[in-house]
Amino acid sequence: MVLDPQAFMATMEKRISFSDSDKALLKENAAWGKSIALQMAEVFYAYLARDPEMYEILNAKEGRMHRLNETFIEWFGEMFTGMDNWGSAYAARRWRIGLVHVQIGIGPQHVVPAMATVVNEVGKHLKSAGLTEDLRESLGRICMIDLAFIEQAYVEVSSQAVLRETGWTEGLFKRMISTGAAGMK
Repeated sequence: MVLDPQAFMATMEKRISFSDSDKALLKENAAWGKSIALQMAEVFYAYLARDPEMYEILNAKEGRMHRLNETFIEWFGEMFTGMDNWGSAYAARRWRIGLVHVQIGIGPQHVVPAMATVVNEVGKHLKSAGLTEDLRESLGRICMIDLAFIEQAYVEVSSQAVLRETGWTEGLFKRMISTGAAGMK
């Protein structure tokens, strides 16, 4: 059950239809992405900080918000550049980002709506800059891949913890999850 980030990235690219034309369009607009990254970080963290639980997480340690802002700006820019053409380095970094979200307690229920807020804000900036809707769609696809890494980190960490603590097999665990899901309504 241990995730291979590069294989996961390849699977997500196919599922989300993240194409070579998306990559080219993002790269062509990397300077523009960099120019709005700080504003997007502000939108993202302002949204998250409105939630009392998230406010506590974001401010739990001295300097955390500063580091998170820097990381967000770097992450945002990397979506446009792809680091290594959205290859193994990109995938490994996204996997690490997902694990950090798990470690500090920022769950998908917080990140997904915050990311939607950023995507909507990007749309406003695109219009005012006279850029195409195609760019928003390309950015939306890579955002979805990045979100999938965060969600998968929660699944992998939780699954591995249960398997390690209980000694169950992966097959038994999957059957229990299926059975449990069928019983919830």
